[in-house]
Amino acid sequence: MHRHGIKGRKFGRETDERNALTRGLMCSLIEHQSITTTIKKAKEIRPKLEKLITVAKKGGLSNRRLLISRLNSIEMADLLMDVIAPQVKHDSGYLRIERAGFRKGDNAELATISFVDDIEIKEDK
Repeated sequence: MHRHGIKGRKFGRETDERNALTRGLMCSLIEHQSITTTIKKAKEIRPKLEKLITVAKKGGLSNRRLLISRLNSIEMADLLMDVIAPQVKHDSGYLRIERAGFRKGDNAELATISFVDDIEIKEDK
């Protein structure tokens, strides 16, 4: 059998587990601006998050609701739309993936995924 029409990586997980994994990685990246994960997971979340950043740059209530449904987090959707999207200067290519060596336990190839632009998040105390 050939993999015609099959898109994306499976990561040895069921569909709902895989969706939860990608949502969690995207929320962590939005919150911390840089995360280290395996290179395959980084390559998987990059196009999804770049599309969400493009939606956030457009603004509007319907796009905010779309972000909330895709991220399952109101706080991360607000952070992306109100803080991160206005600071992004590019029209595309918002994220960068850099190789970060190999993990000690299973020798998996690691990568650091981060925003290309410098993002400043002001914390309220």
